[in-house]
Amino acid sequence: MRLSKHRIQLSDGQTVQALVAGRGVPLVVVHGFAAEGLLYAQSLSRLVSMGFKVVAIDTAGHGGTAVLPHGGLELAAYSRLLGRVVAELGIRRAVYAGHSMGGRLVTELAAAEPDRAVAVILIDAIVGDAWDHIVTACRWWPPLLGVFSTAAVVDSLATLSLDDTAQTAKLARLWVKTAWGDITRPWQLLMPFLSVLRSPGSRDILDALRRAEVPVVVLHGDHDYVVPLPAARDAARRSGGDLVVIRGGTHSWMLKDPESFPAIMGELLRGRLGDSYEQALVDAGLDPAVATTDDIEDAFYAPDARVRALTPELVWARSDRRSEPRYDWVVESYSSTS
Repeated sequence: MRLSKHRIQLSDGQTVQALVAGRGVPLVVVHGFAAEGLLYAQSLSRLVSMGFKVVAIDTAGHGGTAVLPHGGLELAAYSRLLGRVVAELGIRRAVYAGHSMGGRLVTELAAAEPDRAVAVILIDAIVGDAWDHIVTACRWWPPLLGVFSTAAVVDSLATLSLDDTAQTAKLARLWVKTAWGDITRPWQLLMPFLSVLRSPGSRDILDALRRAEVPVVVLHGDHDYVVPLPAARDAARRSGGDLVVIRGGTHSWMLKDPESFPAIMGELLRGRLGDSYEQALVDAGLDPAVATTDDIEDAFYAPDARVRALTPELVWARSDRRSEPRYDWVVESYSSTS
């Protein structure tokens, strides 16, 4: 299923770009720093068949979304923008998924408005004590930024696979489009970068998710050179969620292999995430055993929701799916950890 790209204007004049496909429970996805929703299109298109309407939103200064006119130095301003986009699209509740910086944004949004979250999926997200210590150290000793930048470059290069030239070629084409925007408008990334560097610790928002009993799943590569795995373990422990450790996965493992994330989601939907999905239907007054797609759309979106008009018809492209995902993984549960 191909995602349809739209540039919309919010009521306050902010221009935002979003990719939309599918019907069903909303799955709102937010990309990482210096990326955009388009880069994740291969993985996200495969989630449509699982009963989701995928809505990938470009955050301020990225992709087709304009920079914030004010407040751009505060990371919370980016999560508030995300909340405004979701509200103006007419989405009542959603599963929120965020990669890297996007993980921090969906954490802040769900912590502030837990009733809007069916569940939160954090993918190599910049949350957890180990990450907070890195940010604090970089503020106190700026030369560490050079070390961190080098690690980020090495990790990005690791997404290129010499044993899968077809996938590498597809990813390279997507990267060129994104990189061209970053190169021609580098000032757009300055404010988001500084907002990350200035961001407060993530303990409070992770603790808030646990107190609000928001279901959380943390996905993290054990070869992530940007955000260390202990950060993910702390995030899972604090939020009382599950940790899925991607063996051999780097910071951007889901870009390297578009099959692994859908495969993991399929497994999660047979467990606690699936329970949360069904509970959300029950909370909306639906019987999960008999609810139709139309019933779900009526329950999870406002009657005049803009996102409905942006959703393309279901037209399936030729599948080039591999039989098995590249990565394997192991699940650690922290739901009973105090």
